[in-house]
Amino acid sequence: MSHQPLLNSSQHEQDELEERAYDNSEKVIIVRDDEFDDDYNWGRTPPFSWKKLWLFMGPGFLMSIAFLDPGNLEGDLQAGAIAGYSLLWLLVTATLMGLLIQLLSARLGVTTGRHLAEHCREEYPTWARLILWVMAEIALIGSDIQEVIGSAIAIRILTNGSVPLWAGVIITASDCFVFLFLENYGVRKLEAVFALLIGIMAISFAWMFGEAKPDGKELLLGIFVPKLSSKTIHQAVGVVGCVIMPHNVFLHSALVQSRDIDRSKKGRVQEAINYYSIESALALVVSLVINIFVTTVFANGFYGTDLAQNIGLVNAGQYLEEKYGGGLLPILYIWGIGLLAAGQSSTLTGTYAGQFIMGGFLNLKLKKWLRALITRSCSIIPTIIIALTFDTSEDALDVLNDWLNVLLSVQIPFALIPLLCLVSKEQIMGTFKIGPVLKIVSWLVALLLIVINGYLLVEFFSAEVNGAVVATILGVVTAAYVAFIIYLALRAINFSSWNSVPQEKTESSDLKP
Repeated sequence: MSHQPLLNSSQHEQDELEERAYDNSEKVIIVRDDEFDDDYNWGRTPPFSWKKLWLFMGPGFLMSIAFLDPGNLEGDLQAGAIAGYSLLWLLVTATLMGLLIQLLSARLGVTTGRHLAEHCREEYPTWARLILWVMAEIALIGSDIQEVIGSAIAIRILTNGSVPLWAGVIITASDCFVFLFLENYGVRKLEAVFALLIGIMAISFAWMFGEAKPDGKELLLGIFVPKLSSKTIHQAVGVVGCVIMPHNVFLHSALVQSRDIDRSKKGRVQEAINYYSIESALALVVSLVINIFVTTVFANGFYGTDLAQNIGLVNAGQYLEEKYGGGLLPILYIWGIGLLAAGQSSTLTGTYAGQFIMGGFLNLKLKKWLRALITRSCSIIPTIIIALTFDTSEDALDVLNDWLNVLLSVQIPFALIPLLCLVSKEQIMGTFKIGPVLKIVSWLVALLLIVINGYLLVEFFSAEVNGAVVATILGVVTAAYVAFIIYLALRAINFSSWNSVPQEKTESSDLKP
């Protein structure tokens, strides 16, 4: 029985000349099953193995950190304080939608051996590729500002206010060097550090959950009985809108390449997809539980009170302390520890994502330390400026967060549409392209996320934009923005006619035994 490999020799030679997410020496070796490596069994998937699952564990947990960053935590606490337990079902639904998108990202990376940024470089014309790159960088900078400022707030809490926000930003910026140091010890060591940070978050917010003693019945009703009112629509949109982080879609498709997978065998590719699916689901279950902890603590303590509308990331610890008091370890510091772990872990993954985005779109063969330093500087410098500008009042930081949420919302289509376009096409994915049912569901989820984020934009600008000149400029920018989204959508519909596929790529993806 003959078969054609996913990657032929000419592609291997080309790979050597291009920037890759991981060098072969950096990849984790997966245990082989000799009986499944012969020609007869090339398409069979080896049986489940706990040992192999352990070897595949890591990328999904790094991906899940974007679901736990300070921006998400602020959305959780505001949803709990203003809407009580009523939006927990939406948090569960949003996490499931996020899981679907991330699984598609992992599928693209595993099947093709290239991540999303690399595919965008290959499949789009230069002008469109450069726009996508700029949008991805802007999204990364916006999310990093939230994460770094979240860490700086946590440092200020843990030092009793003795470290100002700008100094906390500088301290957080130094994690770039910690990251580079950890990278030298290998992928598994780096993943272990992120797992430790997730564990710290889980313990901190579980401790808060225990201190708050939320109503168990209300919690279950909130998860399983959907409720939505006009008074909580803004929080509902925020809960869904902050789930998909544009840079995280790029990140996950690169992280899965840290394992040494023989893509010349269909069974090996399917095996990797299966293990990554299990691992990603487990990771997002952990992130969901942590998000529920945060939401219910604030729902139990502040829902229906006069303070509910005023709680944000900056003053949340203070309000918690006033509500729940000290105890063995004051809840203010528990909150600070959890927030610091969230901020540090998410800004580290942001640095990681920045390397892949820059290397993938521009095919820059730079040393990792230099690429990380460039990526970090692009976000840290504006963050320090913003910290100095907005460190005057809590209201100023809340306004900043609203602007950053809008900035991230704008970028959503530029990650989702290319991803769905690529995983739907046989020229790219071979027999691993998504089927018609999954394609419809994925596009509906993407459309829903785009509409929800569009609602955020309309609501925000209708409240903030004044003056004919500003409105005119905004109208022109909006028209160009919509036109580019339409271009991406049309390209997704007519992919084959818009871009010819090299013969060797088509042949290498035709997996017919």
